[in-house]
Amino acid sequence: MEEAANTTEIPPAVPVLLERQVRQRKPAVSVLKSKLKQAVTCSVPRIRSTLSGFFPVMRWLPKYNIKEYVWGDVMSGMIVGIILVPQAIAYCLLAGVEPIYGLYTSFYANIIYFLMGTSRHVSVGIFSLMSLMIGQVVDREVFLAGFDLNEDSAVSNIDVLNDTLGINLTVTKVHTVELMGMQCGKECYAISIAVAVTFLAGVYQVLMAVFRLGFVSVYLSAPMLDGFATGASFTILTVQAKYLLGLKIPRHQGYGTVVVTWVNIFSNIHKTNLCDLITSAICISILVAAKEIQERYKDRLKMPLPTELVVVAGATLASHFGELNSRYGSSVSGHIPTGFMPPQLPGFSLMSRVVLDAIPLAVISFAFTVSLSEMFAKKHGYTVRPNQEMLAIGFCNIIPSFFHSFTTSAALAKTMVKDSTGCKTQVSSLISALVVLLVLLFFAPFFQALQKCVLACIIIVSLRGALRKFRDVPAKWRASRNDAIVWLVAMSATALISVELGLLVGIIFSMICFIFRTQNPKVSLLGRVDDTDFYEDLEEYKNLVPPSRVQIFRFQAPLYYANKESFLKSLYKAVGVEPFLELTKRKKAEKKAKDASVKQAKANGEKNNGDVVVRLVQRELEFHTIVLDCSAIPFIDSAGLAAFLELVKEYKGIGVSVLLACCNTSLIDTLQKGKFFGKNDEDMGSLLFHTVHAAVVHANRAAAATDSRSDDSEV
Repeated sequence: MEEAANTTEIPPAVPVLLERQVRQRKPAVSVLKSKLKQAVTCSVPRIRSTLSGFFPVMRWLPKYNIKEYVWGDVMSGMIVGIILVPQAIAYCLLAGVEPIYGLYTSFYANIIYFLMGTSRHVSVGIFSLMSLMIGQVVDREVFLAGFDLNEDSAVSNIDVLNDTLGINLTVTKVHTVELMGMQCGKECYAISIAVAVTFLAGVYQVLMAVFRLGFVSVYLSAPMLDGFATGASFTILTVQAKYLLGLKIPRHQGYGTVVVTWVNIFSNIHKTNLCDLITSAICISILVAAKEIQERYKDRLKMPLPTELVVVAGATLASHFGELNSRYGSSVSGHIPTGFMPPQLPGFSLMSRVVLDAIPLAVISFAFTVSLSEMFAKKHGYTVRPNQEMLAIGFCNIIPSFFHSFTTSAALAKTMVKDSTGCKTQVSSLISALVVLLVLLFFAPFFQALQKCVLACIIIVSLRGALRKFRDVPAKWRASRNDAIVWLVAMSATALISVELGLLVGIIFSMICFIFRTQNPKVSLLGRVDDTDFYEDLEEYKNLVPPSRVQIFRFQAPLYYANKESFLKSLYKAVGVEPFLELTKRKKAEKKAKDASVKQAKANGEKNNGDVVVRLVQRELEFHTIVLDCSAIPFIDSAGLAAFLELVKEYKGIGVSVLLACCNTSLIDTLQKGKFFGKNDEDMGSLLFHTVHAAVVHANRAAAATDSRSDDSEV
């Protein structure tokens, strides 16, 4: 009998083949001291390294290969500069400021990014989305300051006439506000607001770089950003539609800009200016036709067609010689001065009014810049530094804000033009800045007669790419319904509510979708592949054999407080046995059998054997072990640990063992800290296995040994 007992002992667990390395972490105080010592150490090499890190141009410019790079950089810089000039003037309509400020913005942003940027191909400057967001803040504050949003440029035209003819025409007194000790008119107040927002956005971006907060951009998923950009594009189209028709209606303040603006347009459709309408139709036809030709024959064309510049030049000449402003009442850009205005401090008194408005501008500007930088760096086989990119775009906003400029960002369209025309380095940005400088110094006044409807046409046609994304919705839906829904929600909220709230709604909704997916992840029971050691999903693959009397359960998500209940319910459903209910059934059956046995014993005058009754009512389950495949669980929190402990305890109560397999080291560390494996991890060898197969083998051996012991005890 002794020999039989010895032969039926549970065999030892499968030996652990992997041994964890012991890592000795340095004390936090010593780490902090070493970092401080390194930070305050001053030497010539360290100063040189710091400067070259802050100004990457110091690293690559001395190695500049003139023969190989200069032609591509000069060509791409000139072409982008030619495209940039009409766009810089046009996007000022969106920003609600005078055209000259768009040229200033483009000039300074290119110079600063040339010095501080790490991407070789990104084009930083004026961007339609940033201009729209700036314009909404500007119009709101201008309206609140008491200015008339319908007010035309008559005052500025009279000032120009006075300066030109040396006469003194007077007009009705215009509304002004006091700003920094000076009386400020509408134009002055508008650019002051734009500058204040820009300065704050730049400060936020620099602070994000200093405190290493670049991870914020990871919450801006690609579907959400695409939907946000498409919704903003639809808003831009709506805002510009009035210029196509020559309608003088103010931009709506508040939510629902798209709906209210279209209602106002159709309410005033009878006031359409036929001159502006005809000009818009001609310009859009030319621009769209040129874009289609360029897309169709892009392999044959060596450079993009400068259609915008041709349209602007032709429309300006037609407006000037046809006297479209005086004869037909067509709105024109007005006087654009040459040269540079003296630098001026941003209006610090205004910043309390726009401190929140600068936050979405800072985040979106950074996100677009970094994503474009990384995309083109990957394409051309080099690396960029996201933190330095944040610093660069931050100073592209801070420094120009002292020179009457507004918020900038990387622009996809112009970056693609740079890439397609042979750009090699940021010397191309320097060339683009020189092109803008020529316009600022010599050619700016020639755009005085340019109609605003022509500028609106340029803006609207540039939105073709973003608006075409509506055609991709069915493909998005087929690829991922979750991503398609995020896109639709972000787009709808941006277009129908407001740009700022659209961004917030998009971020929150995309995070809710992620949480929902982790709350309801895919779960599966696994089966064995023939006679191998591999196990896979029984529902997804054919010819799999479930192991005898062992259930293998896989949960494909992190296990944390939000999905703990989902994990437990899905496990109970998959294996078909909920321990609490099973225990309750057994207790009821035991009580029922006991009562019946007692009655029968009384009737027969016999003594009742309770132990025999309990033995008889024990229900035989289809499995004796549950193996949790943890390969798809990246981490667990305290709630997840509690769920594991609860499972082991409850299933042990009904005679079922719970084993873990394929746990990563982070998961093992959490389990050890929570004493899951007992005191000093004494049960680790019998509860934790490196593979599912090892766990199954151990479970079957343990069950066989237990059955053998019970048979021996009966004997």
